[in-house]
Amino acid sequence: MKRVILGMGVMLALTVAAFGDVTIKQTTSGKGMGMAASGTTTTYIKGMKMRSEVEARGTVMTTIFDVENQKMYSFDSKKKSADVWDMQAFSAEMSKSIDPGEIKASVKANGKKKEVAGKSAAGYDLEVSVPASMGGDKSMAMTVTLSGPMWVVKGAPGTAEYMAFYKAAVEKGWIFSDPRAAKGSPGQAKAMAEMHRQLASTGGVPYETVMDVAISGEGPMAAVMARMGAMSMTSTVQSVDTSALDDALFAPPAGYKLVPKK
Repeated sequence: MKRVILGMGVMLALTVAAFGDVTIKQTTSGKGMGMAASGTTTTYIKGMKMRSEVEARGTVMTTIFDVENQKMYSFDSKKKSADVWDMQAFSAEMSKSIDPGEIKASVKANGKKKEVAGKSAAGYDLEVSVPASMGGDKSMAMTVTLSGPMWVVKGAPGTAEYMAFYKAAVEKGWIFSDPRAAKGSPGQAKAMAEMHRQLASTGGVPYETVMDVAISGEGPMAAVMARMGAMSMTSTVQSVDTSALDDALFAPPAGYKLVPKK
C-alpha cells in the first residue's frame, strides 16, 4: 500500500530543444485500504526526462523517467542501489492486461475559478475508466475509474515543458507509478497515465487535483479490491521554477548498484 500511495504522489511532444527546464514542488496526500499518507513531491523535467522525489514518513522515494532511452530508475534514500526497468518491455507486458481501445476518458471545463499558489486556476472535471484484467485472465476482470475536479493554470511557467514530456511519455505507453505496484493493479496504473495525458490536453499545468479511485466488476479480484475500500489522492502545487537543471539529476547517483528488474 505504501508503494501505491507514493506512486499516486508521483503521479501527479514538440521539438525538445525549444524548451527549458522546470521544477514543480507540491504537497500530496492519499488515503485508502485503511491507511493514510501525506508528504511532499518535487518534480524536475528536462526535455524527455523527469525526476520525481516523494518524501513521506522519513523516506525519500526517487523515480527517474528517461523516455528517450526507455528506462525507469527507482531508489530510496535509505539504500545505495537503484532498480532499473526496461519500459519498452514493461509496456508490452502491461498491454496484455489492458485493451487501449476500451479506455474511456473525458475532461470538461466546469466554468469555476479558484486561486491556487497565487494564480488564477480554471476548474475542470475529469473522469477516466479503464477495464483491466490480471495477466489477461478474464475471470480477474475489473474496471478502474478515476474521477474528480482539477484546477488548471494556463500560461503558467513550465507549461510547454510539462505538456511535451507527458505527451511523449504516454504515446510510448509509459505508466507513472512503481512498476511493482502497477503489476498488481494494471488498470489503475494505465488510468493514471491516461489521466496525465488528459491533464496535459487542457493546455495548462494542474495546480490542484483531487482524484477518487474506484474499482468495480463481478470477478473475484474486483470483489477483493472493493472490500479494501476506495482510494483518493490530493495534490497541490506550492511553487514552479524554470531555472536550469543539472543533467546529473536525471541518473542514479554515482556509485549506486544498478539492479535490472522485469
